[in-house]
Amino acid sequence: MNSGQDLWRKAKTLIPGGNMLLSKKSEMFLPDIWPAYFSKAKGCKVWDLDGREYIDMSLMGVGTNILGYGHPEVDAAVQYVVSNGNMSTLNCPEEVYLAEKLIEIHPWADMAKFARSGGEANAIAIRIARAASGRDKVAICGYHGWHDWYISANLNHESNLDGHLLPGLSPKGVPRGLLNTVLPFDYNNFDQLNDLVNTQEIGVIKMEVSRNTGPENDFLKKVRNLATSKGIVLVFDECTSGFRETFGGLHKKYDVEPDIAIFGKALGNGYGITAVIGKREVMDSAQSTFISSTFWTERIGPSAALKTLEIMARLESWTKVTETGKLIRSGWQELADKHSIKISHWGLPALTGFSFVSSNNLIYKTLITQEMLAKGFLASNSIYACIDHSPKIIDTYMNHLDRIFLLIKQCEDGFDPMKLLHSPICQSGFKRLN
Repeated sequence: MNSGQDLWRKAKTLIPGGNMLLSKKSEMFLPDIWPAYFSKAKGCKVWDLDGREYIDMSLMGVGTNILGYGHPEVDAAVQYVVSNGNMSTLNCPEEVYLAEKLIEIHPWADMAKFARSGGEANAIAIRIARAASGRDKVAICGYHGWHDWYISANLNHESNLDGHLLPGLSPKGVPRGLLNTVLPFDYNNFDQLNDLVNTQEIGVIKMEVSRNTGPENDFLKKVRNLATSKGIVLVFDECTSGFRETFGGLHKKYDVEPDIAIFGKALGNGYGITAVIGKREVMDSAQSTFISSTFWTERIGPSAALKTLEIMARLESWTKVTETGKLIRSGWQELADKHSIKISHWGLPALTGFSFVSSNNLIYKTLITQEMLAKGFLASNSIYACIDHSPKIIDTYMNHLDRIFLLIKQCEDGFDPMKLLHSPICQSGFKRLN
C-alpha cells in the first residue's frame, strides 16, 4: 500500500466515485497499486505522495499539457495575474485579447465565448447552435462530455454511445423528455448521416473532426455541404484535437470550415480555459438565450491561454508532438513485429494508442502499467505527447517495453498472464468504480 492508494481508498468514502474525472481513476490503470495522487509535476515528470519520481508516458494531464507540466513562461503569466488580482467587479481584458487571437488563427470565425471545461463549452455550443437553427434535434459523432443533452442519446438504447469513445454510459438521471433529441452516426458513414437529416428535423450536426481515423471519400466536405444545403449548424468539437496537428483546429488540415468550433484541453497548458468560436450570424444567437457563469470571468484561464498560444507559435509545438507520436507509434510496431504480436493502432499521432489483438488485451494493458511503474514510468497503451518527451526518454521507455512484450508473447504462447499480475485487471469504459 502506497500513500496514494491509502488516500484513494479514503476518497471513495467521501467523494462519489473517488474523484472528478473517470480517466484519472486508479481502476482505469492499476487497481490497488496505482499511486493515484501527485505532489509535484514538471516537464514530463510526476512525483507521487511518497516522493517517488515517474516519467509520464501516459495521459499528460489527460491531454492538457502539450508544453509539459509547469511550463515556466505560462506559470509566470499566471503568477502575475494572481499577484494583481484574479477576480473583480470589472471584466478582465485578457478575454478580449484571447477572442481576438483565436479569430486571427481561424479567419472564418468572428466571435468567441469562453468557459472553463470541455463539457461546459459543448453545452454552450449546443445551446447557441439550437438557438440559431431553431430546431432541437442534434446528430452527433464522437465524445462530447457528460451533460444531459449528450447522454440523452442513450435513452433510446444504452449502447448508442458505445462507439463514441466511452461504452456503458447509463442515462440514469437524464430526463426522458429528451428522448430522440440526440441521434448518433458513425464517422465516415455519410449515408447514415444523410438518412438522419432526411428523416429527422436535424438542426445541428455536432462531431469530432477526427479521433481514430481520418476522413475518407471527402467525408468532411460532404458533411459541410449537407449542413449548408439544409440550413443545419455544423459544430466541430476540437476539445481534444485542437493544436495537435495545426496551430489551431484540426479542421484547418482538411480545409473544412464549421459554423462553430470548440477548443479545450491544450489551450491553457493545464489551466482551466475552453473556447467556443463561430460565425457571427450563428454566435449572435447567444444573445437570444441565457448563457452566463461567474467563474467564466476569472482571469487565470485567458491569461494562461494567451501565453500558451504565444509559446506554441514560437516552438511550432504541434509539429513536435506529432513527430513524437509517430516515433512512439513506430516503436510499438517494431516491438510487436519483433515478438510476433498483433496490435492495432488508433488515435491522432500526438495522442496515439494501440490495442493487442487478443482476448487478453486488458490483461496485457494492466501488465504494461504494472511493469513500467516498477521502472519509474506512468504508462499504459496510449500516450498524449508533449514537447518534453525527448528521444532519449523514448529510447529508455522502449527498452523497458521490449521486455514486457517478450512476456506478453510468452503468454500468447500459453503461459497464464494472470500469474504475472499483482493487481486486479484494469477496467475499460464506464462502470461503477467502488
